[in-house]
Amino acid sequence: MTAEQKRKPRAEDDWTFEIAIVVAIVLLCGAGAWLAAKVGAGFADAPAPPSDPLSFLVAVVKGDYSWPGSAASAVAAGEALVLGILGLAVYRVRQRLRNKPKVDGAAQHLAKGEELGKLTMKGAAATAERLGVRASTPGVFIGRSVRGRQPLFGSYEDMHVDIWGPRTGKTTRRAIPAILDGPGAVLVTSNKRDIVDATRGPRSARGPVWVFDPQQVAAEVPSWWWNPLSYVTDVAKARKMADHFASGSRDAGASTDAFFDPAGQDLLANLLLAAAGAKAPVTQIYTWLSNPKDDTPERILRGAGHTMAADGLAGVINAPEKQRSGIYGVAQQMASCLINPEVNRWVTPPADPHAPEFDPHAFVRTGGTLYSLSREGRDSAGPLVTALTVAVVEAAEEYATTQRGGRLPLPLVGVLDEAANVCRWRSLPDLYSHYGSRGIILMTILQSWAQGIEVWGERGMEKLWSAANVRVYGGGVSDTRFLGDLSELAGEVELREFQTSRESEFGGWSGNRTVSESTRRERVLQVSDLGAMPPGRALVLASGTKPVLVETIPWWEGPYAGEVQASLKKYDPGAR
Repeated sequence: MTAEQKRKPRAEDDWTFEIAIVVAIVLLCGAGAWLAAKVGAGFADAPAPPSDPLSFLVAVVKGDYSWPGSAASAVAAGEALVLGILGLAVYRVRQRLRNKPKVDGAAQHLAKGEELGKLTMKGAAATAERLGVRASTPGVFIGRSVRGRQPLFGSYEDMHVDIWGPRTGKTTRRAIPAILDGPGAVLVTSNKRDIVDATRGPRSARGPVWVFDPQQVAAEVPSWWWNPLSYVTDVAKARKMADHFASGSRDAGASTDAFFDPAGQDLLANLLLAAAGAKAPVTQIYTWLSNPKDDTPERILRGAGHTMAADGLAGVINAPEKQRSGIYGVAQQMASCLINPEVNRWVTPPADPHAPEFDPHAFVRTGGTLYSLSREGRDSAGPLVTALTVAVVEAAEEYATTQRGGRLPLPLVGVLDEAANVCRWRSLPDLYSHYGSRGIILMTILQSWAQGIEVWGERGMEKLWSAANVRVYGGGVSDTRFLGDLSELAGEVELREFQTSRESEFGGWSGNRTVSESTRRERVLQVSDLGAMPPGRALVLASGTKPVLVETIPWWEGPYAGEVQASLKKYDPGAR
């Protein structure tokens, strides 16, 4: 048996569609003219046209029938207008279908309709009602499903992890809408000012706006200050604060010493505790680190009853010179951001006695907005941004424990944009799922899976990804391993194939044709599809539902477009 093969014409040689369009236009014009003549003849008291459009056209061409005056012309003009409008509509629809991203074809094999479950507006609203949350939106908006165009939301107990490559619209399509919809207090971290300029106008109508900008990312003048030592109320919080300084001061992938790094971090924690007990400014820590023989912090700790911490500090002070110098040198590097006088203006008492001091516990009760900005790299203010972020989140957690059900009355939304660069919160993966039950909704936005590994390690990144209820991939990533995992999670589809063959007898064709059917399985979304996914599309993997392909919506197509534009005109130097 030999398979029958036929040559398919090339696309540029196939005029079938164009010919069909021309024939259809001729027929429509002929039928329209016949109908206009028939209607117009009644008004003009003229002879009626032949009984069918074809005979009518023949009679007009031969001159056997005359056009029945202006009434018929008016009807014909009306018909031409209607046909023009219909033609334009058909053209627009065809152009939209033609411009439809290739990846949209996969939507029919992913979640749709009732399969979307709690992601739908109805599902998110039911969760909000169960939690007693009264807000303008039922949850954190994600986008519209490509199949069915249903608006999708993460509920007010879902945690988010987003991975969007550069220039894919993560700010305009994800971060800004989440900030604007926040029903209560909103916390934002970033390394760019655009997110501040776009949202501070609308957010100022909800409550006070605080912009923490120690490295002048947004050229913000310090009109308030925050005392990092107000967070250090016990040994445990001193150690947490030291951990933020340690993780924020190291470059990604930097090697560490098994002895000196932990010892330096412990030293920094003891000095933080001593400075907090003495009501000293945070800059006092660097002064102590510059003089390893100064035993003042040891005496402060003993006077405050922190005997074990004092003993640990004394052991370092009295250690051999090389060992002491190494430990103090590591601690100095961790606190290096305190050298910058511009940074210190934000974390030490200002000259103006009326400048307000930021209180995280008051902030989480007011529904205001806090923007924490920093640049990455050496001497970054990232440790202070991380410390401030943690202070706010823990204050929200403490407040939540005093409320009904152990949850905040209005959820706090935290958009941790560029989290791997400016907010290296090392214990975040261990706490992620817990915060959702407190009404603290965090959205960690990364540019790649590798960024997360640099901060939390392989296991930590896997833990963070698994702890999130809503995981969003917005395109622009070339990591084939990560994309391969997404492709596998998107599932497979069964494809049916048909093959036609004919039997040959003695060198000729017998004419007996048989059709065989076979099936094969193929990934719904190939790695190449995910790598080339255009801006405006995202793959969403939510707990308890199948993956869904989503159309992300930029802020200028949302309900706050006018307010955002006004905010940009006021605060964006380029717009001004």
